[in-house]
Amino acid sequence: MFSLRPMVLMVPMVLAVCGCATHPTPPQPATVESGCVPAPLGDTTLYLRGSLSSWAALEEYAFQYRCDGYYLNVEASANQDFKLADADWTPATSFGAPVGADGTLADSAPFVLARGSDPGGNANLRFRFAGEHTVKLTFDQNQAQITIGPKSFDDPRARPVTDPVALSLRFDSRVLDDKAPFGAVVAGQQIEFALSALPGVDSATLVIESRLLVGNQEQLEYHELVRIPMSLRASGETRRWQAAHRFDDIGVYGYWFDLVIGGQHYVYQNNRNSVFWTRERGNGGEGLVSFAPESTESIRRYRQTVYRADFVVPEWAPDIVYYYIFPERFRNGDRSNDPQPGVQRFHDGTVEFHTDWNDRPWLNGTGDGSDARYSNDFFGGDIAGIIEKLDYIRELGANTLYLTPLFQAASNHKYDTADYRRVDPGFGSNADFARLTSEAAKRGIRVIPDTSLNHTGEDSLYFNRYGNYPGIGAFQNGEIRSDSPYADWYRFDPDNAEQPYQGWVGVRDLPELDKHSRSFRDFAYGKPDSVMLHWLDQGAAGWRMDVAPWVPDDFWREWRSAIRAHRPDALTVAETWFDASKFLLGDMFDSTMNYIFRNAVLEYAGGADARQMYGHLEWLREAYPPQAQYALMNLLSTHDQARSLHVLGDHGPETDPVTRALARRRLLLAMLLQMSYPGSPAIFYADEVGVTGGDDPYNRVTYPWADLGGEPDLAMLAQVQTLTRMRREHVVLRRGSLEAPLYLDRHLIVLLRRLDNQVAIVVTNNSESAQALSLPLPSELSAISLLDVVGGQRFQASGQRLQLSVPALSGMVLIGSR
Repeated sequence: MFSLRPMVLMVPMVLAVCGCATHPTPPQPATVESGCVPAPLGDTTLYLRGSLSSWAALEEYAFQYRCDGYYLNVEASANQDFKLADADWTPATSFGAPVGADGTLADSAPFVLARGSDPGGNANLRFRFAGEHTVKLTFDQNQAQITIGPKSFDDPRARPVTDPVALSLRFDSRVLDDKAPFGAVVAGQQIEFALSALPGVDSATLVIESRLLVGNQEQLEYHELVRIPMSLRASGETRRWQAAHRFDDIGVYGYWFDLVIGGQHYVYQNNRNSVFWTRERGNGGEGLVSFAPESTESIRRYRQTVYRADFVVPEWAPDIVYYYIFPERFRNGDRSNDPQPGVQRFHDGTVEFHTDWNDRPWLNGTGDGSDARYSNDFFGGDIAGIIEKLDYIRELGANTLYLTPLFQAASNHKYDTADYRRVDPGFGSNADFARLTSEAAKRGIRVIPDTSLNHTGEDSLYFNRYGNYPGIGAFQNGEIRSDSPYADWYRFDPDNAEQPYQGWVGVRDLPELDKHSRSFRDFAYGKPDSVMLHWLDQGAAGWRMDVAPWVPDDFWREWRSAIRAHRPDALTVAETWFDASKFLLGDMFDSTMNYIFRNAVLEYAGGADARQMYGHLEWLREAYPPQAQYALMNLLSTHDQARSLHVLGDHGPETDPVTRALARRRLLLAMLLQMSYPGSPAIFYADEVGVTGGDDPYNRVTYPWADLGGEPDLAMLAQVQTLTRMRREHVVLRRGSLEAPLYLDRHLIVLLRRLDNQVAIVVTNNSESAQALSLPLPSELSAISLLDVVGGQRFQASGQRLQLSVPALSGMVLIGSR
């Protein structure tokens, strides 16, 4: 979709001081002796939601009510934007700055808040953190007030564990002695669990829970299924507590260990590590022991994926290299269909058009000379331009096009669909789409289109707010029409004159569809001539589906069945940003846009500690079914985030040449890892020629074609072509095994990939200095000979070790045979 989400890329460098129980205790009645008052919000849990937490409701940022206010200890640095809200962003329990006010908080100074239910809602708060702080929320006559000052709250739940037996507890979800089999399992499979400790554990219980995750992580609940007493087995000086459970149904489950030691109650739970964009903390592997919390809601569960035994993805998915195009900005191949200001309408106004292809995109309100509307400036990119450059795309090394929406819509991004059955006239015609898929197929290239079945545009055939389309829309000329054939596609509140319909995440331009409407489901996928099936018949090889978490699960299950029944080899890709395990169980999607991969790899390429960053990728290896892992759309740049070069330091011509050159080296390092990793690497158009750009719309710049006065970086293009050729020529990089890292330190990642008798050892270095490495090898590789297909040097193992000098900001891909 386009950029409505808060834009947070870098790892939040924060730790909540309270690491055990973060769910507030039930409010206690006020007493004269205590001087306390009941919690003003009852049992509602409030969270600090902002740049610290990727705007998610994370348990470590949950306030607890104590006597006279809601308290939270936070350790952070730098300016942070945030609001206070419950998990559902309920207006009455969402707090921020009054609209129009400066939301910057002063140290220890009280600040009166606005509720989301107030007229106009509320705006972000901002505070410059510098170490440990206490955030306090109080109420006076129903008026909310926030104060942030030095840490002063003595959290009664943060006491450290000191008992030596409790501290000896060990469980690692990636070690087969502790949990077998590894990772996601098929339904009906039994998993063996084992927990080790010194003698002295009174009892150990394995707790298995079902998980309910709804929407964009707004609703997260665990419900206990079974408590399994663990049996004790002595093993030398340690004790092993063992249990087993068979998971009969598909789903994502939680599990943790309930223990009694010396009469004291403890839990062994997942660690505190984050997973990018994901509400739940804990990225698997070794966990932590803590005192049992007051509420089980605050326990960090280990998570277990259980998928369908018949889950298969299209056979061609692991071999994909995507070329990811925002069509309006790629190439203008037919000037006769260019949008015309004053002629082509945009809602109740008109479009804008750039006469200079190399112009910068316009953004309303920035003083760039554009009008007051968002997303109505056009350059003229179209389907004819894509067809014109298919040979270029093939020579780049891509074999699949992912195209953001092509259907008729008012905006330049086209997620505000006006007509699902018609290609936008500015892009061409329906016949042009069929010609694109035909010409692409001749070159061995598939085409994956994109659309949203969550919302349409208000300026559409179906809603028709401005009367720009024939027929009767559900909100024809701003009037609710029950006689419209699309009336039940939307939900209306006639009593709300200000906003009688629900816009997706509050955006009026995007009226949200009622996904429970049977007539809409039939239109979308249910009937033989439905939208999804029609475009598959026109040559589409599958679908990428916008904002998947906002659409009900049962909708996607029906949708997948319809797609697969019509075309069994169609690829289905969800747009999710967080851990997408629930979508990859074999009943909804084959793949997802892998934003977790994007963040982790760009952070690593930017110099972050490899040991921390690789934990995000290890979690995906553990959580996702292997067939989905090999089909993931592994991103680096997208149309919803700043381009990779921008993230890595190149902010355009104003950036000094040394920094720009360094950013290119870092991007090539990221692409080396991307092209040698399982999944489907995606190249965002023009990244390969050194194009940079910040947040929307500046990430959606035009491709700098030389024949139109642009200056593509051809040297970088040649290097990217070398990387795609490497992936194409070595099947072990596409389909080989993925195991735990062979070696990991501050700068180096070493991965061992195997396929039959082929071996690949991938080594990357994010340091600005070369790194010497004496790499220990498995015994079966003790004498292997390897060729670095990046640098051309040959290496010979000796004494079960490989002596390497890994180049700065680069790496090696060592290929050999066993």
